Amino acid sequence: MNIEEYRSYCLSLGDDVEERMPFGAFKAARGVLVFYVAGHMFSYFDADNFTVVNLKCQPERIAELKERCAAVGKPYNGSERHWIGVNPELADNRLMRILTLNSYLIVKQKYKK
Repeated sequence: MNIEEYRSYCLSLGDDVEERMPFGAFKAARGVLVFYVAGHMFSYFDADNFTVVNLKCQPERIAELKERCAAVGKPYNGSERHWIGVNPELADNRLMRILTLNSYLIVKQKYKK
């Protein structure tokens, strides 16, 4: 999945999804694109280097996903207890959609208004 396909997928998850580049004040993070639901992040990645997509995940699933899927590893600059990093070049489109939807639902359910 390329960056535009992934962006479109994130935006298609619901009318409550917002995208922002909130780290403009930080030189190393200016290109980080973040997707939010209920005002909280569910996906973020460097738009200039689309090699790791950071997604929320249930802590009890992380070890199994890392073991089973070569595309799943450590998140970039996120808590390893609640986040995974997914290489979109190694992950097939189905896996990217499943893990992204899971992340979106985790955040949406936690922060329902």
